Amino acid sequence: MLETPLQVHEVFRADQFELAMLGINVLKGILGFVIAYIAYRGYRRNESRPMLYLSTGFVLVLGVPFVFFVVAISLVAAIGPSPVVEQGVVAASELSQVIGLLVIVYALRM
Repeated sequence: MLETPLQVHEVFRADQFELAMLGINVLKGILGFVIAYIAYRGYRRNESRPMLYLSTGFVLVLGVPFVFFVVAISLVAAIGPSPVVEQGVVAASELSQVIGLLVIVYALRM
């Protein structure tokens, strides 16, 4: 009979899982900036204010958390693991995402 792993760490080693998460975060950041750029081009071409807000929202939802993630990795490498740094980055990232979603909703309601 095959055993089904119940925990993620039973499938991936810690370094493989962290590497996979890093790759996913990099992909999310790149896609966020690409979508924001395309929306900004739509704003410039059509002078449509909702597209400007949509672009800003995507930067806040996907781009800014990626920048926070990179800054957090740099801080951990420089000063070592710190719960204060981790909590600050998570809080700032979540706040940026909420504000970005509100901006996207505003753009869609215009």
